[in-house]
Amino acid sequence: MSFFEGKKLIIIGDRDGIPGPAIEECVKGKDAEVIYSSTECFV
Repeated sequence: MSFFEGKKLIIIGDRDGIPGPAIEECVKGKDAEVIYSSTECFV
């Protein structure tokens, strides 16, 4: 059983850090559903 199995993920990346699409690529192939992915600017 995977940690991500059956989970729904909300991914919020950082513009100056790790962007949302990069995090989304890392969880591809896992048994999880990405329901929202975004890159925000936190200042």
